[in-house]
Amino acid sequence: MGESRPDGFTLGVDIGTSSTKGVLVDSSGLVVAEASVGHSVQMPRPGYFEQDADSVWLADFCVIVERLLAESSVLPEQILGVGVSAMGPCVLPVDVNGVPLRPGILYGIDTRAQAEIEELAQRYGAGDQRAASLDSQSVAPKILWLQRHEPELWARTHRVLSAEGYIIHKLTGRAVLDIYDASAAYAPLIDPTGTRWSTEHAELCPPGVLPELAWGCDIVGTVTALAAQLTGLREGTPVIAGTADAAAEALSAGMREPGDLMIMYGTSAFFILRTDEASASGHFWPSNFHERGDTVLSGGMGMAGGLVAWTRDLLARHVSDGRELSFSDLTRLAAESVPGAHGLLVLPYFAGERTPFFDPSARGAILGLTIRHTRADICRAVLEAIANGIRHNVETMREEGHPVDRVLAVGGGTQNPLLMQIVSDVCDFEQLLPAQQVGASLGDALRAAVGVGVFDSLSEAVSTVVHLPSIRPDSSARHIYDDMFDLYKSGYRQTTEIAHRLGAIESRTLEPET
Repeated sequence: MGESRPDGFTLGVDIGTSSTKGVLVDSSGLVVAEASVGHSVQMPRPGYFEQDADSVWLADFCVIVERLLAESSVLPEQILGVGVSAMGPCVLPVDVNGVPLRPGILYGIDTRAQAEIEELAQRYGAGDQRAASLDSQSVAPKILWLQRHEPELWARTHRVLSAEGYIIHKLTGRAVLDIYDASAAYAPLIDPTGTRWSTEHAELCPPGVLPELAWGCDIVGTVTALAAQLTGLREGTPVIAGTADAAAEALSAGMREPGDLMIMYGTSAFFILRTDEASASGHFWPSNFHERGDTVLSGGMGMAGGLVAWTRDLLARHVSDGRELSFSDLTRLAAESVPGAHGLLVLPYFAGERTPFFDPSARGAILGLTIRHTRADICRAVLEAIANGIRHNVETMREEGHPVDRVLAVGGGTQNPLLMQIVSDVCDFEQLLPAQQVGASLGDALRAAVGVGVFDSLSEAVSTVVHLPSIRPDSSARHIYDDMFDLYKSGYRQTTEIAHRLGAIESRTLEPET
């Protein structure tokens, strides 16, 4: 960059499933302040996951801005630009004034639209490969669900926004969606290039209901006077397009080249693989990325860190001194077991599965239990289940002909060294962790820095990411892990019918009485 590089800070905010995080980054890419605030998820029925747009998404954003400005002593006029991401894709219908009409429907963990998924796959799948692979991560089935189950609300719907799109709308007054989100999750509403809305499916959703499209580093507006009063930001501050948390997190991990794979360890696990060109896939979601010419494959497990939390809660009061079990306690217990957990195998489908196969009705299982097994074995088997799920995804990518050359690990799960080592051992690959482990909000700040001209390109911005020494695989238990992985894959196939029948029984028992 020349002497014209702007001097100041960029703000990045990411709204996640269980918390919102934000950072201020200087013009060298260094994080100078960070803040976070927790929140909860509403689960009104099994398979339904929702959050309130104002009391969670917008309120969190305002708290984050207030805390960052207070803790850093940075002045609002020193902020050059704002970038926002969120777990996605979420579905939020708003009226003509931009007021939410219901809580936002969350991303792939929300499986309410299974009937609509099957119908749309049959209706459009023959002519659109992306539509043939519709799943719970897809937006179109949830729009159809709204039309059928909440028709009065749908009649009042002026726009359908994402979670980050709602924040962008509140900041700028514009309804915008980034092209990564659109091409990854909006088939068949998006055309095959992934860069404009299709005109062929207006009967499913009129194009005017959908947001404008923009690339991930484009400035889409500026902070309005009303938004400045609400948030404490300076009126006129540039705002770039929002994006999905995983797409922003990939930048914070240092993703730069084709063959780079980001694994995001969160409540679920999410994958983004940079590819040489737009690629078809029978298992993953091909899409554009942040800049023209950049393409990726995305995928996600139904459950990862959420399974660890479930295990902790299940065993919460079963430690010797009567304390509640912490995550560190669970890790300590897992370390007391051995590779293979003494022949104990967990299938991690506690919230269904998304990739490399889509089955919202899949169910978790603990196979091989005997009276000799201990809490330590269960804890170990849970961590190995996450690793097996990751290996299943990575091996499927390679089988489809997509090279995986470098693995970049991010997310809360990277704070568990035993989990990270087990994943490297089971999958037989090295993992790189960024030295600044602040997550997607850093990627948002870097995108904003590109948008306002601090950096010429994302490649230049991402080159500021520094990595810790890699986590290398230990091959001493390879034969055990290979055997367990074979059983893992066959475990799903051999329990599918049982799982689906159990799910049907659960649904009947949860039906409201007439």
